[in-house]
Amino acid sequence: MELTNSFDVARSIDETWAVLTDVERIAPCLPGAQLQEIDGDEYRGIVKVKVGPITAQYKGAASFAQKDDDVHKAVLDAKGRDTRGAGNAEAVITAQLEAVDDGTTRVDVFTDLKVTGKVAQFGRGVMADVSAKLMGQFADNLHDMLAQEGVDDGGSDVGGDAAGTVAAPATDTTAGEAAEEPSGPRRIDAPEVEAVDLLDAAGTPVLKRVAPIIGVILVVLILRRLLRKK
Repeated sequence: MELTNSFDVARSIDETWAVLTDVERIAPCLPGAQLQEIDGDEYRGIVKVKVGPITAQYKGAASFAQKDDDVHKAVLDAKGRDTRGAGNAEAVITAQLEAVDDGTTRVDVFTDLKVTGKVAQFGRGVMADVSAKLMGQFADNLHDMLAQEGVDDGGSDVGGDAAGTVAAPATDTTAGEAAEEPSGPRRIDAPEVEAVDLLDAAGTPVLKRVAPIIGVILVVLILRRLLRKK
């Protein structure tokens, strides 16, 4: 299914581009997502979702298939698998930035999503509603993150580079001694995240549409427990 979302960032296009292409920096802004490690150009982590009584955790990886600094366009390939083997998810996410003015950037996000398993039963209509709500939450979280990092409304960073990160202090090394590069994946010390409730994210209209399905699921779960007791 194809999904289209847009949001504005109150920053210049270059500043917005630097932030949105820094996956480690923006990962905490993604509802239900937790970045766990980085291996070269590959970002690995989990996404937790909940639909009524059903909770799923997708473990997977993402990498940039395209990142064009000149036209401010990025394409991210992501693949994940339900840790209990109940389904898969694949997404090709294309982000195109456009300057509205010197201090505002429009971000258009096009997602080609393929989902199998229990979550897939809700169809494109429900997923579009959920996608729009979650993208709004991401934009709000991004705004809060920039504010907390000390980026003022004019877009200037306090003690940081163009990407908003603070330079690490230099370390002393003996003459001729080269700094050792860490080998293997780099672990990310990120806090546990709560599963994002898709029904809560989509709101009442979606709840009305999927209520019959949730009812059937509850009946099946109850029957299973009764059979196990016997």
